[in-house]
Amino acid sequence: MDLKNITKKYNNGEITVVWKPGACIHSTVCWKESTGLPEVFSPKEKPWIKIEGADSARIMDQVKKCPSGALSFYYNNYENKEEEISAEAKVEVVPNGPLLVYGTITIKDQHGVEDKKDKVTAFCRCGLSNNKPYCDGTHIKTRIDG
Repeated sequence: MDLKNITKKYNNGEITVVWKPGACIHSTVCWKESTGLPEVFSPKEKPWIKIEGADSARIMDQVKKCPSGALSFYYNNYENKEEEISAEAKVEVVPNGPLLVYGTITIKDQHGVEDKKDKVTAFCRCGLSNNKPYCDGTHIKTRIDG
């Protein structure tokens, strides 16, 4: 199964949460008790997103924190127009994790091919990602500090 092409949607009538598992870096931000919304996001259950677990505002706030962009949402009355985060550019170093860049950016690879990213982009800092320059969560398995 090719995870890069899978998209799953969870609808509560007001909003639809979109999950792209191929983009997920398993940061745990969405489901950990200290940072997440475990009543909605629970990776040990199937389906792992229980959209009825919280109101739309709380879900949208949590989805906006997704460092990889694997989670997004749109209002159902504006189908297929995912909400954009309008924020000044911001860079954050996650302890023992990726470099997060918030905002709309354009990345140009070594061949000159450009890729536009919105919201939050997670860049590899450990050098071991199989999806460079993006973080794929490999640092979790290797316990690289930085």
